[in-house]
Amino acid sequence: MKNLRLLAVGLLFAPTYLIAQSTAPSPLSPYISVSSPVVALTHVEVIDGTGAAAVPDQTVVLDHGKIASVGPSAAAQIPGGAKSLDLHGHTVYPGLVGMHEHLFYTEPGSAALHAFSTGELTETAPRLYLAAGVTTARTTGSIETYTDLRMKQAIDSGAMPGPDLDITGPYLEGPGAFSIQMHVLSGTADATRLVNYWAKEGATSWKAYMDITPAELRAAIDAAHAHGQKLTGHLCSVGFTEAANMGIDNLEHGILVDTEFYSGKKTGVCPDQRPVEQEMAAKLDMNSAAVMAMIHTLVAQHVAVTSTLAIFESFVPNLPPMRFLEREQGPMFSEAWSGVLQTRAQIAEHASQSLWPVLLKKEMQFEREFAAAGGLLMAGCDPTGYGAILPGFGDQRNLELLVQAGFTPARAIQIYTQNAAKYLGRDGRIGTIAPGKQADLVVVTGDVAKDISAVEHVDLVFKKGVGYDSRKLIASTRGMVGIR
Repeated sequence: MKNLRLLAVGLLFAPTYLIAQSTAPSPLSPYISVSSPVVALTHVEVIDGTGAAAVPDQTVVLDHGKIASVGPSAAAQIPGGAKSLDLHGHTVYPGLVGMHEHLFYTEPGSAALHAFSTGELTETAPRLYLAAGVTTARTTGSIETYTDLRMKQAIDSGAMPGPDLDITGPYLEGPGAFSIQMHVLSGTADATRLVNYWAKEGATSWKAYMDITPAELRAAIDAAHAHGQKLTGHLCSVGFTEAANMGIDNLEHGILVDTEFYSGKKTGVCPDQRPVEQEMAAKLDMNSAAVMAMIHTLVAQHVAVTSTLAIFESFVPNLPPMRFLEREQGPMFSEAWSGVLQTRAQIAEHASQSLWPVLLKKEMQFEREFAAAGGLLMAGCDPTGYGAILPGFGDQRNLELLVQAGFTPARAIQIYTQNAAKYLGRDGRIGTIAPGKQADLVVVTGDVAKDISAVEHVDLVFKKGVGYDSRKLIASTRGMVGIR
C-alpha cells in the first residue's frame, strides 16, 4: 500500500517535474542585472578599501570575475564587447566582509513566553546581506549549524543568492547559557570534542560565549588551532587580557563586554551585567593606564576586535533613527515589526535611567584607541538584540556609526573590507579594489566620501563579477524576516 501511494505521488508530480527540468531558469537570474563577462564601470568615484582617499572619475574593468584594471576614465581602455555602465554620481567600494553576522533572527516574545529563542532566516538573511553589499560573511555563532552549512552549500552551488559564508560552529558556552538552543559544555574534553566534530562537518571558525570556563576556553582555542582555524569570543567569564594570553584570535563587541575592570569580578564567573555597565559608565576611563595596558596586550598578541556599534546603538533611547528602521519595515514579518516598535518605545520611556548613551560613546572611544595603537579592527552588525538590526541593513548602519566614532569614510570601509580580509587570510583575493582581485564590488548612488549615509543607496552588488540588483533582492524578502 505504501509503495502504491509513493507511485501515485510520483505520477502526480512527474509532468511538472519534467517541465521544470527542461525550462527552469537559474535561481539567481531574477536578481541579476549585469551578467556580461566583461564590464566597465566608467566615471565612478573609487574608494579602494586601503584607507586611501576616494579617487574621482575612475573606470574599473571587470573581466570574467576578476578586476582587470582601475584608472582614470580619460585614459581607460575598454575592451571591445564590454558592457559599459556610466556611473557619474556614484561611488564604488569593495564588497563588505562582515565579521559578526548571523543567519538567525530573534523571535518575538509575548507576555507568557519569555525564553530567548531564534529562528533561522534560511532565505532572507543571505539575500539581505548581499543586497547591502556584504559579499563575504562570518556567521560568528551558530544555532542550527547543519542548516547554516546547507545554506553555504546552496549559495556556493548557485542554488540561492548570498555572500560567501564562513560558518562558525555552535556556540562554545558553559553553565548559565541564556538560550535553551545552546549546548552547555561539560568540561574541557567536551569543548575539544565539539570543535573536532564540527570541524569535520565543515565549520571553519569558532565562537566562545559568555559563561565558558577559562579551562574550556583554553581547550577550545587549542582544538581550533590544531585544525588551522581561528576562535573568537563574546566573553564575560574571562577578561580580554586573560583570553589574549591564552591565544584567542579575536574578541567581539569591544570593551563593553570586557568584565576585567569590574571591581566585583570573580575569576571564571560571568557577573550580572547591570552592575558591570553601571560601573563602566560611571568610572572607567578609556585613557586610563589599565585600559591602555589591555589594548597593548591585544595588539602585541595580534588579537583582532570586531566592532558591533549598530547592535549597541539599538539600546540607546530613540536610536537608531526612525528613517533607518523604516527601511527595514518592508522585509519584516508584521509581528516582528510590531515587537521592535514596542521595545523601542519601552526603551524611550526609561531614557532618563539609560546607561547606553554613555556606554556607546565609550565603546566608540575604545575602538579609536585600539585602532590608533595598531590593532586590527573589523566590523559586523550582530543582528540579534530585540530584532531592530537586520542582516545587511545593520552593516550599513555600522559603517555610519564608525564615521560617527571618528573614522573617515575611507577608513570605515577599510575596517569592513581589507582588515577583515587580512584576518581571514584572504586579502590577496578580496577586500580591496585592485587588478587581479576578485570582482566583489558595491555601487551606490552618491558621494560616500562626503556623506557616509550614501551606503544606504546601493544600486548594484558585484559578486565574482556578476551584478546583483539590490532592490530586487530586498523586494523578494518582503514580509518574511522573522519567518524564514
